[in-house]
Amino acid sequence: MEHSTSASLVSSANVNGTDVYGRDGSHIGSIDHLMIDKQSGKVAYAVMGFGGFLGMGEEHHPIPWSKLRYDTTKDGFVTDISEQDVKGAPDRTDSWHTDRDWERRTHDHYGAPLYWL
Repeated sequence: MEHSTSASLVSSANVNGTDVYGRDGSHIGSIDHLMIDKQSGKVAYAVMGFGGFLGMGEEHHPIPWSKLRYDTTKDGFVTDISEQDVKGAPDRTDSWHTDRDWERRTHDHYGAPLYWL
């Protein structure tokens, strides 16, 4: 991901594919794409790819954006979310992104503030 120490903005195209690490430094996945709230313009979720090999068998899960912090030394994001957290997250349907109840349960599960407040 291209960055500069003086720039605080980044293109979403440069975020897609960025690696995500656990606090222990282990690689846990990468960002597939972002979900942006149309009304506020805030990034709501990073949909991350976990597991798989060469893109096969990879599972995608939306993670609240507030749970990721960019680390310039890793050129990637760091999170305190574990594989168990992801596996224990609320089940979602194909319309999860329009289900406010699911969003509330998910943010509660991850201990993340609600992005729409």
